[in-house]
Order: sequence, then structure tokens, then C-alpha cells
Amino acid sequence: MRPIDRRAFEELTAAPGERADARALAAAFKARGEATDLEALAALWLNAACAAPERLAALYDGTAEGWLGRAPAAAAIAAPQTAPEPIPRAFWQAYWALLAESPLTLGAGGVTVRTAELLGQLAPGMSPRVGAASLAYPGCADAVAQGYPHRFTLEALARCPKGSLGGEFHDLIVDNGFDLEVLDRDSMGLSDAPAPHNYLNARILQCHDLWHLAAGYRTTGLHEVAISGFQAGQFGHHYSAMFLGVVLSRVAFERPEGAAIFLDTVTTAWIHGRESPPLLGVDWEAIWDQPVEAVRARLGLGAYVSPWPADLFEQLVAA
Repeated sequence: MRPIDRRAFEELTAAPGERADARALAAAFKARGEATDLEALAALWLNAACAAPERLAALYDGTAEGWLGRAPAAAAIAAPQTAPEPIPRAFWQAYWALLAESPLTLGAGGVTVRTAELLGQLAPGMSPRVGAASLAYPGCADAVAQGYPHRFTLEALARCPKGSLGGEFHDLIVDNGFDLEVLDRDSMGLSDAPAPHNYLNARILQCHDLWHLAAGYRTTGLHEVAISGFQAGQFGHHYSAMFLGVVLSRVAFERPEGAAIFLDTVTTAWIHGRESPPLLGVDWEAIWDQPVEAVRARLGLGAYVSPWPADLFEQLVAA
């Protein structure tokens, strides 16, 4: 691992960037493989997650264009543009502490919790800005207007036919010992959060594993990274933006030679999210009893095409 100039990276992250900057950095890293280009790109992604959520779509569109040679075939996200929020010292203390720990030691659950904790260290002004930025994504405002989501139940899923979306969702949860919602919405106080955060955060907690099935993402390490790109592309999901920014910066600092796998995965999933129909407002319970392929056809949703084997990380660990 190369020595990290923490102050320089913090200053780089505080500076906002444009789509053209992300495109140029992604293209430059692809051409030269210089870690400094990757660090600068990671700083842009973290800026969107920590200070300027309105810039998220432009930066990821630019990254996809620079890395893959094409941007999403979707309209630009017209979020309001304002000056970035200051990034508090407390965030950087928590961020560097997280990077000092091995993901293998933390485990998937630990990484999820610690990344979520980073969101609580941001400036108070970020919360309303994240919500406003999300409403600029297709279908998001209509989904929020449906009101705070009621819970899915395992009992209802257990009544679904074998091979149906609901049946497969039930088996995914039960067979893997998953919780029906990724984190407990009540302990997080989501119902008391201001709109649209209350809806957005509760809805993605209940739909994350469902989207795995519907959109064709396996529950492997690499595809957890991928679905974060998909979720960000769907509605600018704040946790996903933070997770991807943290992971890209870790890759830049520790293993820039492995960045191609990460960037291939995130950019293709981002494009998938941007080009797919909006999923937040789908009445899933009305189509529980239909096969997954029929649901995809009904929604106009294609399955994710992974550029790398879904279980690549698991293969590498086993080897």
C-alpha cells in the first residue's frame, strides 16, 4: 500500500467536479493505469456522496462514458446545483478509521453498518439536499407520493406459487437466513425522518433483495457492489453512493491494479439502473404470483449482464 497524503485527499474531495472531469479521469486511468487518476476519481465520487448529491448522476454518467466509451441512453438528471456542503472533521475521522480496518475482518454486515454510520457524520444540510436530488430521478416523486411503505410479510410470500417472484423472494430470505428488510427500519427511526427520506430509506430496505431477483443480481460479493451501482442509477441512493465512494478510494489507495474489475462492474450496473424503468413505485405484491421472467417482461426490465463472473470474489478467496 502506498503512503496516503490524507490532507491532500481531503482537500481534493472537498472540490466539486463536473461530468467532463469524471470522464477525463476514467479515460486517463484506463489508458495509463496511474493511481493518482483513480484517487482523483474517487474524490469526485466521495464529493457527491458527502457534499453535493446533485452532481452524482453527472459524475457517474461521465465515469461510464470515460471508462466504457458510452454514457447511459437516458435523459440527464436535472437536479438543482448549489455549492457543496462542508465535509465535517468527524466524517474524516470515521472514514480513515474505517479504511484502517480490513473488510474481511468487518464482514458484510460490519461494512454495511460502518458505511451507514458515515452518513450520520455529514453536515446537516446534506439531508434535505439528498432528498431533493433523488426527486429529480424518473419515477421517484410518484413513488414517494404513495406514502410510507407498509411491510412485506413472509406469510404472504409463503403462499406464492413455486417459481414465482414472491416464491423465489421467500426462498432467498429463508434459505440464506436473511432478514426480510436489510436493516430494521424502526430502530433507525425511519418513520419519523423527514420526507422523502422516510419513504426512500424504508423502501430500499424492503426492496434491496427483491431487486436482486427482479433485476438479475446474485447475492455474491461482486454483485453487491454491482447492485449498489444499480440503486444509485435508479434514484441516487445515498448509502450506495457512499459505499461506492469508500470502496473506490480503498481500491485506489491499496489495489489500483484491480480497479478494472470494480469500474467495469459499477459502470455497467449504473447504466443498467439508469436505463431500466423506475422500480421504486412498483406494486410488487400485485405481481408476487408471476414468474420472474414474466415480471421483467411486464415491467420492461432486462436482467443485469455481468462483465465478470458473479462469484469472482468467492473464487479468489477459495483459491
